[in-house]
Amino acid sequence: MKQIKQSKFHPNPKRKLMDQVREVLRYHHYSYRTEQTYCQWILRYIHYFGGKTHPKLLGAKDIEAFLSHLSTVDQVTASTQRQALNALVFLYKQVLDLKLEEEITPARSKRSARPPTVMTQQEVHRLLSVIEGKPALMAKLIYGSGMRLMECLRLRVQDIDFGQGLIFVRGGKGGKDRTTVLPKNVRDEMMRQIAAVKALHHKDLEEGFGEVYVPEALLRKYPKASRSSGWQWVFPAKNISVDPRSGKKMRHHVLESALQKAVKRAAEKAGIDKKVGCHTLRHSFATHMLENGVNIRVLQELLGHADVKTTEIYTHVMARDIRGLQSPLDRL
Repeated sequence: MKQIKQSKFHPNPKRKLMDQVREVLRYHHYSYRTEQTYCQWILRYIHYFGGKTHPKLLGAKDIEAFLSHLSTVDQVTASTQRQALNALVFLYKQVLDLKLEEEITPARSKRSARPPTVMTQQEVHRLLSVIEGKPALMAKLIYGSGMRLMECLRLRVQDIDFGQGLIFVRGGKGGKDRTTVLPKNVRDEMMRQIAAVKALHHKDLEEGFGEVYVPEALLRKYPKASRSSGWQWVFPAKNISVDPRSGKKMRHHVLESALQKAVKRAAEKAGIDKKVGCHTLRHSFATHMLENGVNIRVLQELLGHADVKTTEIYTHVMARDIRGLQSPLDRL
């Protein structure tokens, strides 16, 4: 491997490797979830080679062997294998400042080209009519805007623009920002939710808390941002907890498991036999938008897809009226 002459950020060389990895991940504002995932893959890579060999003494062929093992022995999915590759590329490029000169060509995991599970509009209506509490509002938002689960949970008060009827999605998949629609049917509910959030924030401030997680670089520029009402989570957790990075007592957003369980229970209660989850609401949004005549390029922007080919998968599951088509047999 060849040493790169320049690097944007150098971690503290006196720290242990995994501490360096975390330092660089936080410098680049990766989410805590991504930090955990990347660290797990890097540790798994190290243990694969006995746990004593430093990654800088390994190279492209070793990465290839590890990824091939994941595919052929562990039989992980293509997306999981790609996630492991991304973690290792990050390790060598951003942390160790090393360039992998050889091409990495492992045995590839097979991609499963399965069409997404989509509910009909009647099924969505049945599900939303039986789900209760805050999960109901979150489920409506996901179906009404096409957001991903974590994008919904990570909404801040300042991300909701009632005047323009827009939702600003910050740091979505791939770290990209975008805008999507704010459904009119949840406008009043969202106003009440944000009013409740502000009241809770005021109470937290009076009790000596009121701080939420804000990226370190932004916090250096705006020291009061973490305590401002605009940065508060739209869907805050019930209790104050300790932030795993800073060690400070903060109010986190609600956990994804709460909404996932609520959606699953609602689907069962509504008598929907399909395998329904939070992402099914996003799939249903995309499909129903296409059925209503929305341009696929516009839908691509709303969903935050980097490639329109990803969006095109919904054209395979959208309902089509075939009653006017003529069978070739009828032409004989």
